[in-house]
Amino acid sequence: MQIYRIPVLSDNYIFLLHDAEQKLAAVVDPAEAAPVLQLLKQLGAELSAIFNTHHHGDHVGGNLELLRQFPQAVVYGGAEDRGRIPGQQVFLQAGDQVSFGGRQAEVLFVPGHTRAHIAYYFPPASEPIGELFCGDTLFAGGCGRLFEGTPSQMVDSLSQLRALPDQTRVWCAHEYTLKNLQFALTVDDQNPVLQTRFEQVKQARQQSESTVPSWIGLEKQTNPFLRWDLPALQAATQTVDPVRSFAKLRGLKDIF
Repeated sequence: MQIYRIPVLSDNYIFLLHDAEQKLAAVVDPAEAAPVLQLLKQLGAELSAIFNTHHHGDHVGGNLELLRQFPQAVVYGGAEDRGRIPGQQVFLQAGDQVSFGGRQAEVLFVPGHTRAHIAYYFPPASEPIGELFCGDTLFAGGCGRLFEGTPSQMVDSLSQLRALPDQTRVWCAHEYTLKNLQFALTVDDQNPVLQTRFEQVKQARQQSESTVPSWIGLEKQTNPFLRWDLPALQAATQTVDPVRSFAKLRGLKDIF
């Protein structure tokens, strides 16, 4: 299973999964159809699945056009998103599995950004690397805004993702990393790993290089939204309560 990153809109990423042997592809969160169709043509692949993480337009905007071109494709999304994802045919819950390219992905229920958000986790196969498609729940250096969920839900959701193996690639759906790390330094400025990462990301963005995917191990070391229960972040938020600490961090980021 090869993974292609397609930049679209101002800062979104679509991910295309390719099974070259079967000449099949799946797409995660297609904001737009045209760049997906172009890549499918280049690869000579048929689209068999659309994996949506949540209902926002910049994640599902291409669904119907892709279905018009590939009516056999199956549209997956969370059960709680029923009626909100165009063309949705499969309604997934926590613990369900989906398959593509000879690999099985576990469905994680990760509300917070929205009330229905899900993520897709492919455990390691031939290589000791897992793949996480987490939409807008976890970002490189940050996390999604709470539009429909609560801080408690988001803490539970991020705790699930934090528990994944360090060698898990994080395919998040936006290029927000530089600003996220700028904020992280305001609450965790004595973190040398974070300082190094910020300089690397700053250089990468100056050269218009992508910072996605990230890694769970790196996020645990540098992302304040996976570190809310550590002393430095508790000091910054002036509370040892996990949910209050997270909520304070999210509130600070919202006005950053």
